[in-house]
Amino acid sequence: MLSLHKSCVFSNFATQLYVMKRILLCLIGTMLLFSSCKHYNNVLKTADYEYKYEAAKEYFVKGQYSKAAVLLSDLVTMLKGTLRAEESLYMLAMSEYCDGNYDISHSYFKKYYQTYPKGVYVEYARYYAGCSLFESVPDTRLDQSNVSAAIMEFQDFLDFYPYTKLRDKAQEMIFALQDKLVEKEYQAARLYLDLGSYMGNCAYGGSNYEACIVTSRNALLDFPYASPERREQFSFMILKAKYELAVQSVEQKRMERYRDTIDEYYGFVNEYPESKRLKEAKRIFEASNKVVNKKQNNQQQ
Repeated sequence: MLSLHKSCVFSNFATQLYVMKRILLCLIGTMLLFSSCKHYNNVLKTADYEYKYEAAKEYFVKGQYSKAAVLLSDLVTMLKGTLRAEESLYMLAMSEYCDGNYDISHSYFKKYYQTYPKGVYVEYARYYAGCSLFESVPDTRLDQSNVSAAIMEFQDFLDFYPYTKLRDKAQEMIFALQDKLVEKEYQAARLYLDLGSYMGNCAYGGSNYEACIVTSRNALLDFPYASPERREQFSFMILKAKYELAVQSVEQKRMERYRDTIDEYYGFVNEYPESKRLKEAKRIFEASNKVVNKKQNNQQQ
């Protein structure tokens, strides 16, 4: 019994000791937090810009980018015309970038390379200006203006620094951005095709089908680097849109459009002889050919 009692006492003591350690650690953490907050508030209020500059660098190195950015945004103005203004602006841009504020970081990186065209960090500023836009590119269903802007930033970067060690990374991002533009055009062409005669516009020229054809053709011309699968999809949508346009055309235009569909079919099978869409393409061809032959036979009788 005595042994059991001692065991329980030691067990309770160990538990109490563990709890006391946890409480002590929490108290120390709270004290450090308050101390840190007090230090930061003092830095914010100080008129000693040398002190504020060193504190901003310390926050930046520690990865406390929000705090660093607040201090640096003040320093960029106050240190204007000094050697440290340049470094402050670059650190400010990097702080916003690392904190995920990509639109803001882009504006600061751009300001840096425009203000300091021969600056110490100008190569990286141009590179990260493109990265900032790259990170802020939205879903392909939304406006893609940032995509074109990002491509231009990276292309300018490569023009300025053709032998940079960041060349491969910049090119990879350009390719990824170009794929987004291709995807945007594909979704637009697909939508036009799916809309078809919606709103009854096919009776007056089939604008949705024509829009699909124009969008797909432009994509094939504008994006020669698109994947073979995407190029095939664009080509097939042109064929299908031409067929649907012929089917729903007014009499005066119907035969011409069916013949155009047949020509498109021959071009498609010549370009993609192994396509998984050959069966459907052949169905379109046979249906179109049947209408044209019937018309010709009627004219001969």
